[in-house]
Amino acid sequence: MATALISGVGPVEGLGAQLCIRFAALGLHVIAGGRTPEKLEAVVEIIRSDGGTAEGVVADATNEEQTRDLFRRAGKHLSLAIYNTGNNTPGRIVDMSAEYFEESWRVCCLGGFLFGREAIRNFSEGGTLIFTGASASLRGRENFGAFNSAKGALRNLAQAMAKEYGRDGVHVGHVVVDGPIGGEKIKLGYPDYAAHLGEKGMIDIQGIVDAYVYLFQQPRQAWSFELDLRTSIEKW
Repeated sequence: MATALISGVGPVEGLGAQLCIRFAALGLHVIAGGRTPEKLEAVVEIIRSDGGTAEGVVADATNEEQTRDLFRRAGKHLSLAIYNTGNNTPGRIVDMSAEYFEESWRVCCLGGFLFGREAIRNFSEGGTLIFTGASASLRGRENFGAFNSAKGALRNLAQAMAKEYGRDGVHVGHVVVDGPIGGEKIKLGYPDYAAHLGEKGMIDIQGIVDAYVYLFQQPRQAWSFELDLRTSIEKW
């Protein structure tokens, strides 16, 4: 059975989990990687109750051996790998410690490198590798110097991989999520902000998932590298 490996899986009403659920519904065996066992198990149970197959694996995206173990579990049937792991690290540059800045880079970029490298090594006959980006991938913004630089580095890395391995049948894509996602993280973590935005001001998770499915299903003669998604009222 074709396998999808998705890193950065959190709450059920989050992008990582919804990617798992959708690709399982399309017939792929899903390996969900994340930091919290309870959240991974909740996603796996939904997939299994819907007749799909999945397993959750606790892994640190910045740990090389744990990343390798994720891909060993996928075996020779790996056809899709999604790096959805990331962190939003706001702050003024003069107030940042070196450790704070480095951790942002480690999660967004180093983790993406480890994940992308192992995906390319483990695709047996080509495959699709997708990275989750943000508006920070494309521009620097005040008070987000660490996040901007880390996401920008990830985008450049993804583009290099796309050019380096496309001829080998590896389709590398980058999805720019430009704005707040209407999921559990913002609705529960920042309820006042979510209420201020309203549903029209938050990007629909299923719409984002549609973009990943579109990239996965593209024929080799018509590959996209990047898609960007935002609401109709987002200022960009």
